[in-house]
Amino acid sequence: MQTISSIKSWSMDDRPREKLIEKGPKSLSNAELVAILLGSGTKNESAVDLAKKILNYAQNNLLVLGKLGVDDLMQFKGIGQAKAVTLCSTFELVRRRKAVIEERVKISSAVDVFNELFPFISDLNHEEFWVLFLNRANVIVKKERISSGGITGTVVDQKIILKKALLNLASSIIVVHNHPSGNLNPSIQDKKVTQKMKLACELLEINLLDHIIIAGNSYYSFADELEL
Repeated sequence: MQTISSIKSWSMDDRPREKLIEKGPKSLSNAELVAILLGSGTKNESAVDLAKKILNYAQNNLLVLGKLGVDDLMQFKGIGQAKAVTLCSTFELVRRRKAVIEERVKISSAVDVFNELFPFISDLNHEEFWVLFLNRANVIVKKERISSGGITGTVVDQKIILKKALLNLASSIIVVHNHPSGNLNPSIQDKKVTQKMKLACELLEINLLDHIIIAGNSYYSFADELEL
């Protein structure tokens, strides 16, 4: 039986690497891009076919794909630890790429906050708590992850947040965290954290402009819902 696992054995028209070189990365499908990372498939299955299986498992959703861990990927025949690590490393690089900010961003709405932090926390399997530190013009002077926790919560230390706000000479802050479950509704704990944070900020004359929950492609704004 002919082996079709190696990309080199395919016809020129079916080689994603050559296609990328000739036509650019935008010409490739998601499956072809993943296939390049895999490098090879199995004895009876091409890398593209294997990539399609992985994408199908992730509901053909790149956000879901980015949540897959090493163990998730190794369940597929043809993916060992090395390939799984390569894919997970790529997912992490995509997230970190967004961390490089060449210009400061002005925040004028909850949508702006969502767009700013969506790339960092929308596809995580655990909760993270972030803070945007703003100057008087509502321009971000710094954004920082304050804590990282489990599936259902993370610790929020108000003292650390306020200390960082003072060090960055922030006039206002916006706190943000994600719900890996996809449920946008704020929990009782979320509401308690918001009120405690608001009271603490008032003591230092720092404005808490909003608390935003990000879940997948959507968000919940305490300010927009008049709960702040």
